[in-house]
Amino acid sequence: MRQLRGTDVKRLMRAYRREHPPLHEIVALCQSVEYPVNVGSIFRVADAFALEEVVLTGITPRPPNPALSKAARGKESRVPWRYLATPDEAIAGLKADGYTICALEITDRAVPYYALEYPERVCLVVGHEDHGVTNQTLSLCDVAVYIPMYGKGLSLNVHVSLAIVCAYLRFEAQQ
Repeated sequence: MRQLRGTDVKRLMRAYRREHPPLHEIVALCQSVEYPVNVGSIFRVADAFALEEVVLTGITPRPPNPALSKAARGKESRVPWRYLATPDEAIAGLKADGYTICALEITDRAVPYYALEYPERVCLVVGHEDHGVTNQTLSLCDVAVYIPMYGKGLSLNVHVSLAIVCAYLRFEAQQ
């Protein structure tokens, strides 16, 4: 076994994409994700899983930002993104475009992320690192999902949570 590099990696990924086209159109909505490094990592996740766009709202830092750009490794210039002052206007527009709004948040009605039958068009809403998705934004969401935890920690970093659900939508949901 040997590690692949450069053109060989590109060929492998291109062949995989041809054989496994995406089943879902995914948008990520960042509701006041505060730390630039997390936002940069969200751009990397968005690139890795071919998200339609990243919507930044509230206090979420936006490009150009040195810490965001360093973490994003240039993906902020490849992934479509836009900024809107409030998640309310973003959600209204996405719903009008046929997206189901899904919060990644632990709520009284949340289901495990793998138990939801996701629609073709889904917007995954992630919130502030300490406070999560606000109740106001949750009231606009159609559904909420959570990631079950086996350890003592109650949650994962916001970009890690987004990556888990995006990976599920790209790979597991195809089974």
